[in-house]
Amino acid sequence: MITSDILRAVKNERDAQNVCNDVRASSNFATFTKQFIYNDDYRVARNALWCLTKASNVELLELQPALNELIDLAINAENSAVRRLSLNIIERLNITRDNLRSDFLDFCLTHATSATEFPGIQSLCIKLAYRMCTLYPELMNEFICTLEAMEIDLYKPAVRSIRKRILSKIDKHQFATHNS
Repeated sequence: MITSDILRAVKNERDAQNVCNDVRASSNFATFTKQFIYNDDYRVARNALWCLTKASNVELLELQPALNELIDLAINAENSAVRRLSLNIIERLNITRDNLRSDFLDFCLTHATSATEFPGIQSLCIKLAYRMCTLYPELMNEFICTLEAMEIDLYKPAVRSIRKRILSKIDKHQFATHNS
């Protein structure tokens, strides 16, 4: 049985994978999530989220009903590791027109371009904002302007790379649409 003490003791990839395997054996990712990701001890919450990132995309689909709670966690997290790991899980879930939240899109756009944000969070926010904007093409121009307005020299290579890949994807899609 997984406890807060076990999660507090997770120190490396092997420990995180072992906890994920235990959750997998119990076939209950949703219960594990509800039980541990909101823990007052950020280490427990962070390590629970870290263990969840070891799950397959199919296993994570069990968390789809908790999408709004995961979004709230990402938006309100005071700990950057909790924010990054929750964004990582959100990125692996389905975002549709029916569950898109404008406050989350605003959050992603703000954190994607924030010079004080960690590169991992910036990169995830760029990817998530792109996915959300593809659902509402009228938002795509604003998203493109946001990416193009980034003072690229101020960003780490990971952020520059994902920005370039997303802009390239947009260019290819617009070219294909224009030539159809």
